Amino acid sequence: MRASPYLFISPFYVVFLIFGAFPLVFTVWVSLHDWELASGVREFVGLRNYGDLLADEAFWHSVVNTLGIFALSTVPQLLLALWVANLLNRRLRASTFYRIGMVAPMVTSTAAVAIVFAQLFARDYGMVNWVLGQVGVDPIDWQASRGWSWVAISAMVDWRWTGYNALIYLAAMQAIPKDLYEAAAIDGASRLRQFWQITVPMLRPTIIFTVIISTIGGLQLFTEPVLFGSGRMDGGPVHQYQTVAMYMFDNAFRSDAYGYGAAIAWMLFLMIIVFSLFNFLFVRRAGGSR
Repeated sequence: MRASPYLFISPFYVVFLIFGAFPLVFTVWVSLHDWELASGVREFVGLRNYGDLLADEAFWHSVVNTLGIFALSTVPQLLLALWVANLLNRRLRASTFYRIGMVAPMVTSTAAVAIVFAQLFARDYGMVNWVLGQVGVDPIDWQASRGWSWVAISAMVDWRWTGYNALIYLAAMQAIPKDLYEAAAIDGASRLRQFWQITVPMLRPTIIFTVIISTIGGLQLFTEPVLFGSGRMDGGPVHQYQTVAMYMFDNAFRSDAYGYGAAIAWMLFLMIIVFSLFNFLFVRRAGGSR
């Protein structure tokens, strides 16, 4: 039957239409309304929510927080993952054990990770402040300061996702023909030169993939900062680490402003598209691709 292939792939599209496409379209419709569940208000307001959002200082404050944490977590994370993958790609004793260890942060409960890191970055008895005190640095109130809270949250994100990206890079590295390295070694190329002139160029498609995936995840950051703040959605007394996703949740589910929350969700969606496209073009140009 000519229709057989379409029948086999239809379950995916049916599920996507129900749980993917419909919620997207419905969110657009909600964003055009003053939508409240508690009072039952369903007043059409057009683009007013978007206009209010563009003039909302709290929203732009959350955008800056999101971009700051994203920059501090994503760039070191991918560079460290590339370095770790290069080490794991060598002949090491118990290499399987180390590779499996890269998966440990992924299977660890996010809540458990947050509890541990909250203790590490505690102001009075945290291990990080204790180590800094050994070299004469005064204790840091990691949650009170905007910049330091970004650093603490970024450390949590990096610990959780560096291994994931390292395994992706490792799989791509093992697909690179060994003949290229043997020929480079005969020509006298060092390991460092082989890495930059063979490994990195051959990994360009994989690097683009990880950059885009990290951009999508970084701009949607929610769980880590919420748990870092012990479940607070405001991101601290002065919203010093409130991300866009947290601001959306706070407006929609706590303030019962679902129309405004839907508008924030679509602004976040547009941010992800723009930054993903920008990072894609930047990585391609940096790698010399046209």
